[in-house]
Amino acid sequence: MDQSSVSLRDIWKAKKRIAPYIQQSPLIYSERLSEIANCAIYLKLENLHASGSFKIRGATNKILLLTEEERKLGVTTFSTGNFGVSVAMIAKQLGIRATVCISERVPQTKVAALRRSGAQLEIYGQSQDDAAERCEQLQKSKGLTILHPFDDPEVIAGQGTIGLEIIEELPEVDTIFGGLSGGGLHSGIGVAMKTIDRSINIIGLSPTSSAAMYESIKAGKPLLVEEQDTYADSLLGGIGLNNKLTFPLVQKYVDDIILLEEEDITAGMHFMLIHHRMAIEGAAACGIGAIINKKVKLGTHNVIMITGNSVGSEVLFDIMQAHHSW
Repeated sequence: MDQSSVSLRDIWKAKKRIAPYIQQSPLIYSERLSEIANCAIYLKLENLHASGSFKIRGATNKILLLTEEERKLGVTTFSTGNFGVSVAMIAKQLGIRATVCISERVPQTKVAALRRSGAQLEIYGQSQDDAAERCEQLQKSKGLTILHPFDDPEVIAGQGTIGLEIIEELPEVDTIFGGLSGGGLHSGIGVAMKTIDRSINIIGLSPTSSAAMYESIKAGKPLLVEEQDTYADSLLGGIGLNNKLTFPLVQKYVDDIILLEEEDITAGMHFMLIHHRMAIEGAAACGIGAIINKKVKLGTHNVIMITGNSVGSEVLFDIMQAHHSW
């Protein structure tokens, strides 16, 4: 693949490549959310993948394209949790050694999932950028191949397969929402949807604290942003000062980035528990919270990407205590 771009053809190739490993996720109509919004709202349930998140798509596409030599030496990645679990899962399936580097900020639920995954775990520093440094050290000392969690054309193409599934099931779609962090998801979906129809709106949602992509887009260049605590912990992490792909792709394809308060995020998590009987992480709940609290402009046929399910029971208990039923 051309290392400077991602095309719709690349996404179709990824769809075919990952098909033996990845099941198509359900797209369901949310009756209650549609009533609240007064328009059609659908949920793309990426939380139902075996790895618990959409990131299994990009991880699988990337790993399947490794050379025999790269597979033999092993791989490493840095992660806020979900990409690491996805890499560990597919690497184990293919008999490849994986080392996942995370910072001390990653929640214990995700640390436990990584420990169960069979990957070697390295906890290093206070941010995703620190964990990325550790990956570089491992590359130099052990010859491991670094799998970038978002700024990589094969990873982006893998995430873009979500867009193909949406258009196949809901050709009327006009607006897509999802939590925005490093931009791999929005880049892939942006290429897929905007190549098909430029009028489809792609909306990014980020917590008010540590919104690295939002701040970078506003500044016109990648910035370092200090990580702060948020219920949407999967959306923490920088975009990389040497970002090659996702920054320009988000600039090109994402129509708006909206910042959410913590109350918006927890409202979405609570709604999903009550009305769809699903425990989802804060990053996955952003779209629901934004709609409930009227933070976004809606189309007629809207899709929210429910990106992952990695959340601890203690967090869910606190949210249930704090919110009234809808």
